[in-house]
Amino acid sequence: MSERGDRIEKAARMKSSKPAFMRPESWRYKRLKPNWRKPKGIDHKVRLSMKGSPPLVRVGYGTPSSLRGLHPSGLREVRVENPAQLEGVDRKTSAVRIGSTVGRNKRREIVRLAKERGIRVLNPGRLTEK
Repeated sequence: MSERGDRIEKAARMKSSKPAFMRPESWRYKRLKPNWRKPKGIDHKVRLSMKGSPPLVRVGYGTPSSLRGLHPSGLREVRVENPAQLEGVDRKTSAVRIGSTVGRNKRREIVRLAKERGIRVLNPGRLTEK
């Protein structure tokens, strides 16, 4: 398998072994959303890691630095603002994300050059030819 495939597989394995961290008591009250909030109470059961309580977010659950910041495709994201910035992009390990402030003509040019060089563009947009 390719190096990229190995990274994707490893990231999936790491993610599956992590618990789904939920905000404590969010299952109990409708007004509390399940997105994680650190418990701060002096006697809070989750903060004290008592038996039967959900796990607390800790450093050990983090993603390895080699996998951090990867796109789900296993490629590193490179932000591009103009066609000249495509020069240093490695098509095997990186994918291009076009900046949000780039206009239609420059976007067209970036997409055209990336296609010629075999570089993947993550957000090509709807480009209709004139």
